Amino acid sequence: MPSESQPYADGRQPDQDRQPVADRLDDDHFPAYTMGRAAELVGATPAFLRALGEARLITPTRSEGGHRRYSRHQLRLAARARELVDQGTPVDAACRIVSLEDQLEQAERTNEELRRQGADTVQGHR
Repeated sequence: MPSESQPYADGRQPDQDRQPVADRLDDDHFPAYTMGRAAELVGATPAFLRALGEARLITPTRSEGGHRRYSRHQLRLAARARELVDQGTPVDAACRIVSLEDQLEQAERTNEELRRQGADTVQGHR
């Protein structure tokens, strides 16, 4: 499943290393959306978002009060899962498909970055 268990790739929690508000809002993994707002944006119910959590597609961050908070990245995954479920795919299967799509996208980004680094290295040795 996607590595969404932490809001930041380096494992920091939102309260650590406080960034300016504008920087946090630009962060695709910043947990900015409440469950109600997330459900509204995805076009689903809060129960659907909870089901995605149970299937381990997304793991929302919890506020100090224990409320679920979602990032834009999580909302994109949820929206894609909703599309698949709307087409008749069972929730567990939709979550697995979305997870694999997300992993593939991440691997493609990594490969592209490595290609660029390799090209820069080759050009630097000429």
